[in-house]
Amino acid sequence: MPRRPVPANRSVAVTGASTGIGNACAHYLAGRGWQVFAGVRRETDFEQLQDRPGASGEITPLILDVTDEDSIAAAFESIANEVGGKGLGGLVNNAGIVVPGPLEFIPLDELRRQFEVNAIAPVAVAQAAMPLLRRSTGRIVNIGSISGRISTPMMGPYSGSKFAIEALSDSLRNELAPWGMHVALVDPGNIETPIWQKTTAFADEMLPTMPPEMEELYAPLIEKTRAMAKNSEQTAIPAEAVAKAVAHALGSNRPRIRYFVGTDAKLGSVAARLLPDGLRDRVVQRVIGV
Repeated sequence: MPRRPVPANRSVAVTGASTGIGNACAHYLAGRGWQVFAGVRRETDFEQLQDRPGASGEITPLILDVTDEDSIAAAFESIANEVGGKGLGGLVNNAGIVVPGPLEFIPLDELRRQFEVNAIAPVAVAQAAMPLLRRSTGRIVNIGSISGRISTPMMGPYSGSKFAIEALSDSLRNELAPWGMHVALVDPGNIETPIWQKTTAFADEMLPTMPPEMEELYAPLIEKTRAMAKNSEQTAIPAEAVAKAVAHALGSNRPRIRYFVGTDAKLGSVAARLLPDGLRDRVVQRVIGV
């Protein structure tokens, strides 16, 4: 990879830092001397981060709802007051949700919410951060997913939003290249994170509200998807593996464009690149059991 200027200021904003990958990134970066501004949505998460500072360095929790323009503006005003003319060395767009279900029946409001959080919000946050990032030749790291390379049944909304962040990251990286600013994408596979338990709980709440036809048509696929999700939890790797990739993307003078984290993500990236569409479909269907 070509050499890139390392950000002059080791400060970084991380969205979705209450649990999982975002929390791991906040603590891993703080432990390596970064000043971390950790965005969370709830006061309880804010208090927990205050009570558990980074191993070294500094974590400053902020209330940040990535779907609320006023919340974004207030958060970055607070960051600007802290960093002043030094600017911001990095932004990690991590906040995300999973809306599962068959596209034939998925409520359109939920589909819009999926894209709002996973695809539109990273752009909104990047726009707010850009004046601070420019002062420090800062970098942006977007957290994608291997699901943004290979889409599977019942995961269309989530995969669609992660496909979108792939394209948005590519465009933004090329747009910012004249100023030496880098945009990296981190695509994890199965990671130990509460997002999948939250997804199962959300599915349990949503299923009773769906038309009876959905259960008649998709009940076997839903059960197979649940079984796969449970198996994925057992083979997941620690979130710190993603944090290490994020740290490299932020601090290396040769950052990569894409980081595939986990064996499943690396294999999936090869399959997405090399297998013809029809063959890839057959592999997915065989793995799912449809």
